[in-house]
Amino acid sequence: MSLLISFLLTVHVIVCLLLVLAVLMQLPRSEGLGAAFGGSVTQDIFGAQTTNVLAKFTVWLGIAFFVLTLILAMAYARKDAGDTAVQRQLKAAAAAPAVTAPAVAGTPAAEPSASPVPAAPVVETVATPAPEASASPAASAAPAASPVATP
Repeated sequence: MSLLISFLLTVHVIVCLLLVLAVLMQLPRSEGLGAAFGGSVTQDIFGAQTTNVLAKFTVWLGIAFFVLTLILAMAYARKDAGDTAVQRQLKAAAAAPAVTAPAVAGTPAAEPSASPVPAAPVVETVATPAPEASASPAASAAPAASPVATP
């Protein structure tokens, strides 16, 4: 596939250069850049119908330019589609982030806020005083506990 792409790119560059030269050699209405090549030199090479020949040549080069561009775009799109399963796994492994080793004893651990997993809420029990008007001595001896969640 890469050999085909290299060949098509070479042909594409040649077509681009020829297209630029064909446009520059055309005689505009005011004899602008066409006169820079000698004016009558192109008429001597292509004959009296120079304008028609260069116009047709420019059209064919333009068509070739667009066709080559589309073919190159499809070739580049299919370039990665031809990978084998092993090549895709190797590319995926190279793109995966490196796994860090667990902390060794004696080294400071990472802060909990830096971990990607959110910390679970801490549930604390808060002792509430028992009502004083309670008649039962067991109720006044052990305070009631109610769970309170703190973020």
